[in-house]
Amino acid sequence: MIIAIDGPAASGKGTLARRLAAALGYAHLDTGKLYRAVGWAVARAGGDPGDPQTAEAAARSLDLGLLGDPALSSDEAGMAASKVAALPGVRAALLDFQRAFAAQPPDGARGAVLDGRDIGTVVCPGADLKVFVTASLEVRAQRRLLELRQNGQDVKEEVVKRDMRERDDRDRTRSVAPLVPADDAVVLDTSLLTPDQALAAVMGLLAKRGQ
Repeated sequence: MIIAIDGPAASGKGTLARRLAAALGYAHLDTGKLYRAVGWAVARAGGDPGDPQTAEAAARSLDLGLLGDPALSSDEAGMAASKVAALPGVRAALLDFQRAFAAQPPDGARGAVLDGRDIGTVVCPGADLKVFVTASLEVRAQRRLLELRQNGQDVKEEVVKRDMRERDDRDRTRSVAPLVPADDAVVLDTSLLTPDQALAAVMGLLAKRGQ
């Protein structure tokens, strides 16, 4: 059983995916962290995350131990992730890992929940359920602002909103795996939903499908 959860930054897809996996006893993979780790590794070494050669080399030698680094939640890591994610070589390097995780979830799990931006369209086009999670720019910016401030970062709302708008544009217009809902995805707007309500909505979808 493979469930694909896609959507833009701060839409609530990560929280939904984690809670859904826990409720079902499935393995969970936050694919965005893979790109954040690659982008952050390049930036931390003083390189340019937008340089194809440098970024692809980082993707192919990625240390999965970096996925637990708190720095990956920073806006800088998010912007770096958006740059490396637009590079075909990086996406190819990480694609096999993601597909292997979905096909053979770790620890004997009966299924997998993957969240990202192209799970339903590219990584797992045959997923049993595809959900595209969205929310208004204003709501998403407020969520990200709260998260960053809780992590001790002093940021301004207008900067967060500007960076998010720029990232949205880059993700949606990139030539490789742009951020778009799969044709058979269910679109879930979480602007007015609590995490509990979002989880209930997807559990309801599964129940209707007898899964």
